[in-house]
Amino acid sequence: MHHFSDRLNAAIQKKKTPALVGLDPRFDWLPADIVSNASKNNHTQAEIVAAAFEEFCLRIIDVVAPLVPAVKPQAAFFEEWGPAGCAALQRVIQKARESGLVVICDAKRGDIGSTAEAYARGYLAGENPDSAIWAADCLTVNPYLGSDTLEPFVNVAVERGAGIYVLVRTSNPGAGTFQDRKTDGTNLYECVAAVVEELALKTKGKGHYGSIGAVVGATYPEELNQLRALMPHTPLLVPGYGSQGAGAGDVAGAFDEQGLGAIINSSRGINFAIRKAPYSEKFAPQEWEQAVEVATIDMIADLANHTPAGNLQ
Repeated sequence: MHHFSDRLNAAIQKKKTPALVGLDPRFDWLPADIVSNASKNNHTQAEIVAAAFEEFCLRIIDVVAPLVPAVKPQAAFFEEWGPAGCAALQRVIQKARESGLVVICDAKRGDIGSTAEAYARGYLAGENPDSAIWAADCLTVNPYLGSDTLEPFVNVAVERGAGIYVLVRTSNPGAGTFQDRKTDGTNLYECVAAVVEELALKTKGKGHYGSIGAVVGATYPEELNQLRALMPHTPLLVPGYGSQGAGAGDVAGAFDEQGLGAIINSSRGINFAIRKAPYSEKFAPQEWEQAVEVATIDMIADLANHTPAGNLQ
């Protein structure tokens, strides 16, 4: 099965949930044993942090791989620590792929011409992990430079059975500064959505959805519902659930009647569940992996109970 959305939907149906676990390691929040392990075997601060991030993410992958279809490592947290961090990210992606997970690398790349093509060929492995150094199934892309930003990413995605998620309506508080700007009565995010939907329609697989998706934040549920209507063939990556304040009811409009068409991300709420109630009350600090597991199961249940994702059960 070469096509990205077909593969993703098959994984969603197999796990019976559209829950996506983001991998967002933060050194100051890591479990003490992981920091201790990294400090014993490494010398520079960059090496220590990178090793700690790697162990933390690999252990999360072991916990969530039986439960969810995909993970989303945030490249910036690793890249901050230079070569050691980048090598750790590569191994995290490799481990996730070996564990049967779809990997969405959240790097928000965006450029034109040969530079965009280089980003695409470096990150987008698609179906075959050996096709690219970073070995991701999918990559987030910033479209600000225009439609020729997207073309090289689309071409490589189609060639390799990969996907991209284009930033359309993001979940951050300042999103409207640019995205809500109007030209001839049309918001900028609607203009981007129209281009993305056209590309999704052109890249359809055997199912309803294309290989080109959109990032649409859960923190703006009215716009999410509007954009689902404007982009019926576009798979959605929906951040903002959980720690950013959105609930399952806010993301319900992202799905089709089968519970497909969207994947819902939670990062901090899963990674660091042990830091907040009710998980901090149920588990000791060293039981953080149990907290990750229960928080993931709770998210799956929440989506099933309050969205069409329940039809996957």
